[in-house]
Amino acid sequence: MALLEVRDLSIHFGGVKAVQNVSFDIDAGIVYAVIGPNGAGKTTLFNLITGVYRPTAGDIRLDGESIQGKSPNQLAERGVARTFQNLQVCMNMSALENVMVGAHLRLDRNLFKAALRWPRLRQRDRALRDEAAGLMDFVGLGPYLHARADTMSYGMLKRLEIARALAMKPRLVFLDEPAAGLNPKETIEVDALVRKVADSGITVVLVEHDMKMVMNLSDRILVLDYGKKLAEGTGAQVRQNPDVIAAYLGTHA
Repeated sequence: MALLEVRDLSIHFGGVKAVQNVSFDIDAGIVYAVIGPNGAGKTTLFNLITGVYRPTAGDIRLDGESIQGKSPNQLAERGVARTFQNLQVCMNMSALENVMVGAHLRLDRNLFKAALRWPRLRQRDRALRDEAAGLMDFVGLGPYLHARADTMSYGMLKRLEIARALAMKPRLVFLDEPAAGLNPKETIEVDALVRKVADSGITVVLVEHDMKMVMNLSDRILVLDYGKKLAEGTGAQVRQNPDVIAAYLGTHA
C-alpha cells in the first residue's frame, strides 16, 4: 500500500476548474516532484492534500485512511508537514524560536502546569530547545541559533522553514518551491538538504521550477497542465514524453 493515495481529486472555484480528476500514489521514502507551467494547479494540489482547501470531489488517503476534510493541524498530528511558496517566518523571533514553533503540537499546553512551572514541563521545554538546535545544525544554520529572523538572508530563511517543518517529526513533508528566489549557491545547498531529508526516512513531495534540481532529486515526477494530470513517471520518462515537452519542458530540455 502506498503511503499517500490521491483519487480523482478536483476543486472548482466558480467556473474555474483548478484541479481536475487528478490521481496518483506516493510510496514511503521517496522524493516525489510535481511540476508544470505557472497556473497548472501545483500549489492548489498541495493545498488540497494538506487541508488548506476542501476538494469539490475525490479522495485522499494516508496509510489507507481517508484524510479528506481534515484540518491542517489534524494532518500535522498524523505526520504531514509543509512549507509555503511565500515565507511564513515570524520575523520578530529568533531562528531557534521559529523552529520551536514547529513542535507546538508536541508540547504540554496545560495552563495549570505552566502557571506552576512544573519541573517536568521545564525539562520538556529544554529538551525541545535542544532538539530545535539540532535541527538548525541539520539544515546548516547552527551558527545562527540566536539570530533574529529579520537579520537572516532569504536563502537562510528558506532552510529555516524546512527546519521548522521537521520539528513536527513528519513522515511526509510538502515543500512548495524551496529553491524559488535563490541564487545558484543557495539552490545547491537546498538541493543537498532535500536529499538529506529524504535519506533520513521522510517522504518528500516537492513543487519546484528548477528542472535541474527536480531531475537530480526526484524518484518520480507528476506533470500537471491546466489542472489535469499530463504525465507521471521517472525523470527519464518525463523528459522523453512528447506531451510534456510540448506543454512545459520545450525542445531545449
